Amino acid sequence: MLIKKPEIPSSEITPERLYLSRREFIGASAVALAAGTIPAVAACDTADGAAEGAAAAPPAQQRDELTPLEDVTGYNNFYEFGTDKEDPARNAPRTLRPRPWTVVVDGLCDRPGRYAFDDFVRGVAQVDRTYRLRCVEAWSMVIPWRGIPLRDIVNRARPRAGARFVEFTTLHDPAQMPGQRRDVLDWPYVEGLRMDEAMHPLALLATGLYGRALPAQNGAPLRLVVPWKYGFKSIKSIVRIRFTDRQPRTAWNVSAPQEYGFYANVNPQVDHPRWSQARERRIGEFRRRPTLMFNGYNEVASLYSGMDLRRNY
Repeated sequence: MLIKKPEIPSSEITPERLYLSRREFIGASAVALAAGTIPAVAACDTADGAAEGAAAAPPAQQRDELTPLEDVTGYNNFYEFGTDKEDPARNAPRTLRPRPWTVVVDGLCDRPGRYAFDDFVRGVAQVDRTYRLRCVEAWSMVIPWRGIPLRDIVNRARPRAGARFVEFTTLHDPAQMPGQRRDVLDWPYVEGLRMDEAMHPLALLATGLYGRALPAQNGAPLRLVVPWKYGFKSIKSIVRIRFTDRQPRTAWNVSAPQEYGFYANVNPQVDHPRWSQARERRIGEFRRRPTLMFNGYNEVASLYSGMDLRRNY
């Protein structure tokens, strides 16, 4: 399935003072300062060292700044290591072993395989993408990821005509993930996307953040990032990618289907049964801001043409 790569208009380049680890951000910020503007968030491919696809932020979005590294790595939902926000940072680095790591690709595809992690990412261009992350709990962050476009992995596997969904599975090992000893969810954690969602250029398999390897508490060594969906769709510590003709039974949808839909698109018009989704608290800020449809990534809207997004939540 061939998809033309669009421009990615999620905002402009992040200010130099906020992210100095990549030379393309430094150069782009200098240009912006010379023009008398302070840019905001970028969603850009920088595999060749040049920021690509930067455009103006959605009008309703306030200026975005990167969430500090200590918040990105210290405030997480990763129930495999505990249910408090600080538990993953305390527990995951002590027990999770991201090397050696194996990723299985199977199901309805012509090129299945069992890959050591380094072989899995070999030959696929790494890109840097700065995305907004909106949690279903009504808080948000802005994170500079590094990773590989999901569609490159899909194309490499050559899914068959009957493959309509991509299913992702987290490691199931209570010795490494002690939170799995508790019946918080039906382990292992499973998530899924429709094939056209997986093929969208914004979908990313992250291998790092802030220019460094992905920390254990953020889903090392491989996690999904789908910026137009609520954060629970961005499954962590992936060990299996499976192509299937049936909609996957995803972890939170199985646990509480009346609260967590399969699609989980950010939609401020559809409240969670226990709280409003109209506004969000950006970590590090006091005031709440309006939540944008699709988290501001309106280029994905065509994927859901004709669907009732109040019912298919």
